[in-house]
Amino acid sequence: MAEQGQNKGKAYSDEELQDLLASSDTGGRAPTNRYVAFLIAGVALFWSIFQIWIADPQFALAQYIPGVRIIGPDQTRPMHLALALFLAFLVFPAFKGSPRKYIPIYDWVLAIAAFGVAFYIFWNARELASTARAGRPTQEQIYVGIVGIVLLLEASRRALGPALTIVGGVFLAYSYYGQGWLIPELIEHSGRSFNGIVNTQWLSTEGVFGIPLGVSTAFVFLFVLFGALLDKAGAGNYFIKLAFAGLGHLRGGPAKAAVVGSGATGLISGSSIANVVTTGTFTIPLMKRVGFSSEKAGAVEVSSSVNGQIMPPVMGAAAFLMVEFVGISYLDVIKHAFIPAVISYIALIYIVHLEALKNNMKALGEPKSLPAMFLKVAMGFVVAGTLFYAAVAGVNTLRAVAPAVSGAVIVVVLLSIYLACLQLASRRPDLELDNPNDKEIRLPVMKEVFPTGIHFLLPIVVLVWFLMIERQSPAKSAYFAVMTMLFIITTQRPLKALLRGQATEFMTELRAGFQDLLDGLIAGARNMIGIAVATGAAGIIVATVTRTPIGTELAGLVELLSGGNLFFMLLLVGLFSLILGLGLPTTANYIVVSSLMATVVVSLGAQEGLLVPLIAAHLFVFYFGIMADVTPPVGLASFAAAAVSGGDPIRTGFQAFFYSLRTVALPFLFIYNPTLILYGVDLGTTEGILQAVMIFVIATFAMLLFAAATQGYFLARSRWWESAVLLLVAFTLFVPNFWLNRVQPEFNRLPAAQFEEVLQSAEPGDRLRIEVEGPDFVTGETRSLTLRIDIPDTAPEGRVDATGLWLMPDGDQVAMDEPMFGTPYQNALSDFDFYGAEPVVMVNVQRPADRMPEQIFFIPALLLLGLVILLQRRRQTQPAF
Repeated sequence: MAEQGQNKGKAYSDEELQDLLASSDTGGRAPTNRYVAFLIAGVALFWSIFQIWIADPQFALAQYIPGVRIIGPDQTRPMHLALALFLAFLVFPAFKGSPRKYIPIYDWVLAIAAFGVAFYIFWNARELASTARAGRPTQEQIYVGIVGIVLLLEASRRALGPALTIVGGVFLAYSYYGQGWLIPELIEHSGRSFNGIVNTQWLSTEGVFGIPLGVSTAFVFLFVLFGALLDKAGAGNYFIKLAFAGLGHLRGGPAKAAVVGSGATGLISGSSIANVVTTGTFTIPLMKRVGFSSEKAGAVEVSSSVNGQIMPPVMGAAAFLMVEFVGISYLDVIKHAFIPAVISYIALIYIVHLEALKNNMKALGEPKSLPAMFLKVAMGFVVAGTLFYAAVAGVNTLRAVAPAVSGAVIVVVLLSIYLACLQLASRRPDLELDNPNDKEIRLPVMKEVFPTGIHFLLPIVVLVWFLMIERQSPAKSAYFAVMTMLFIITTQRPLKALLRGQATEFMTELRAGFQDLLDGLIAGARNMIGIAVATGAAGIIVATVTRTPIGTELAGLVELLSGGNLFFMLLLVGLFSLILGLGLPTTANYIVVSSLMATVVVSLGAQEGLLVPLIAAHLFVFYFGIMADVTPPVGLASFAAAAVSGGDPIRTGFQAFFYSLRTVALPFLFIYNPTLILYGVDLGTTEGILQAVMIFVIATFAMLLFAAATQGYFLARSRWWESAVLLLVAFTLFVPNFWLNRVQPEFNRLPAAQFEEVLQSAEPGDRLRIEVEGPDFVTGETRSLTLRIDIPDTAPEGRVDATGLWLMPDGDQVAMDEPMFGTPYQNALSDFDFYGAEPVVMVNVQRPADRMPEQIFFIPALLLLGLVILLQRRRQTQPAF
């Protein structure tokens, strides 16, 4: 990104922007030799077809066609990486000055060698299982591993920049040496053998070919391909037009439309830079026309584009990684991530609204009401939800009445709906890309735009249906969505021609549809190059963390630096996550920071008596990791936005960080109040749904107040103490239990000797905790831990045995032995030394106390808010909305 820094203040041309996007996401090399270009396109096309094949057809056809062999993950992962490495060396130049129009001979050599060493793992999967993976690698395998690791790190440098390559190299060096003046004593180890490292990193399924690459192979590719096909079909332009039709007439309308458009694009994109360049080329010039400075226009686009990475269902591929790392279902990940993401976007719309009010910006065209727009959106969601649940009821009834023909009937109904949507679309001309620099801007009209691409919603409905109703895996759901999209992208053009009475154009449009299909398949594969390389290289970090003390001892280092204060610990973890994420794409960034930091948050919270859900810890480090795309001095998305706006990239980055303060605050809030991520809320019951709705409403209101406080404007320009009061009110609405815990203890502490009695009297679902104290297994120093006890669903007299805890009561003291193998408490207590001179003891058992409702603190908070409103109304000079 040095080039952007040298061109600060200069807006890039469309050609330069596309080159910037290609350089960062798909590869900046475009060979003029058509045979070479055809080879690159052919390999990318083969990669997409291979990924579709391993998603479902190989399993379906193997049942009916003899000789069709199912390829397992020990072969799909190497082939996935082999194709990615081959393309990486062909399309990403080695240096800024390397040739772009042709591929040098050394890159051909590196591409073939990289493909070969990864394909070696594919071809010799069975032999590796009985040699290297059994701890007996051959010398040939070691040589292959050495070449593979080196070439993977080089491919990472080319495709992603030097950050991940440097981090990977540092971790390899740490794994080998173990000790040295640069390595803190806390994480020292004796060092691993060279062959052992190569075996773990390249030849086994722990390192490069471990879980991150497995997630990239099984899930991420299909979702990225789905997004590429939607974009090639015209959905990206459709979503932007919808956003401008709905929001363009408001104050600061282009900025609000940028937020919504980028959010919608983020649903189908895994790259914040792609979001900035794709939507920003249209939205940023329009924002500048209504009064936003170059830096603020770029910052709004950066904030909304980066936040696209926290929006389910893709979340920059992190959602699928969380499934593997946290051990919960994909639907649970979406459930936990949904409210923070949505309220963050709502707050950003409010922030740009406040900017428009502060600077008295006018609307494009006839101004309209923001509350009226929100009401229309809410009504739209109600109608869509009603139709969706009606469809669920209809399908369930059909399956109950006629199960044999239900599948065929559903396909016919879907085809009929698709044809009806195309009939509506064919009555209007296809959407064209607008020029934001035209002298007169004609904002699109919703009733004209909406019908033109309503059929693009069908594959999204198919995806949601298989995920939420059929409860299929993400891979299977994405496969059916991709197949739906393949059909739509191929047929929409010729069918529209027929419906418009242009039968003579049928074959021309059919060929154009097939060309869109090929372009989409190729674009999907090229978009995956960086992600596949990133997940492979990040596997090096994951394997090092599991094979060395750094994973278990980093908590001690953070605790030492923070002085044992939990809030400072979280600040340090957030800072480490931000630093580790510098220059990394979303996927690699999450893998690195979660491997190192997520368990640190959980373990340090437990030591302070705060039980942090693992999913909350993962979301915490993920939110801070993606902020690296915003924050200077790296801030890749900020540099991209400055290239579009012509603003200063550093100032753009700082302004974007200021707009993104809500994204920084949210992780702290759901650590202290996990109900914000619907943790412990059962959405399968009416009570749970009502609770979720209440949480969403309160959290949204609180986040709007937080936005007003940080922007220094509510009904009028705020005085400093009014901003402080708004922050206090927002904090109270977000975390009312903070104040309640100061007034009444959350738990009654009872003697450890009463543990059995308390456990027997508890009801399933009750919250019980115990505090454990004893010598640390490594240092021997006394440490404490608070542990949640799940009430076993067994007879009361057998509950202690069912927990797997071994207790040795002796009067008032309750000593503990190592928990039963395989129980959750075995891992939780693994850092204690149960065989030392000092015993591990249960200090107390904690039972929930009877307390007043935490919502009682809403009353003084709302009274304070009323005071601010009363004072600002006297100074208010224009409507608040």
